[in-house]
Amino acid sequence: MTALMNIGDAAKAAGVSPKMIRHYEQTGLLPEAERSESGYRLYGEREVSVLRFIRQSRRLGFSMPQIAQLIGQWGDTQRSSRQVKAIAERHLADLQEKLREIVEMKSALEQLVAVCAGDDHANCAILNNLAAESPSAPNHSASFVKPQRRGASVAKTRVAPGTVATSHLDLMTWMRGVHIHRGGH
Repeated sequence: MTALMNIGDAAKAAGVSPKMIRHYEQTGLLPEAERSESGYRLYGEREVSVLRFIRQSRRLGFSMPQIAQLIGQWGDTQRSSRQVKAIAERHLADLQEKLREIVEMKSALEQLVAVCAGDDHANCAILNNLAAESPSAPNHSASFVKPQRRGASVAKTRVAPGTVATSHLDLMTWMRGVHIHRGGH
């Protein structure tokens, strides 16, 4: 029989935090721990192995549902490696898509940074480009309803097609109000 560990020792042995152990128990990835007579959680080598498995899976970016599937496969002696590979291949495809999106974001941001003078003038090419597709930019296909601060009266303003209900200045005033409102909590 192996010695049982408290949550702190099990966390150290597995390379995770005690908070994460409790989270994994609450989500069902890890069975609830045995308890000592005084109510402390107790863990053995099996639980530490599962915690290491979860840590490694998280490091590779697997989601919690995917990790649950992998743990199920790990414990199933009748599994085929094909099933496990399918889970990993789906995750790899998701990662490749995310990587493609990140490369696109990086390229777009590099272009914005390249056109910014980065000097003491107020004109900022980055902000101008970010605002170019904002609701304050002319959009002839839809009416725009000005956002309201929480607690403000909700008066929806309809505008005729081809006109803009708010200006860049209105948007900036609204944003300052949001920051003031949030800061007041």
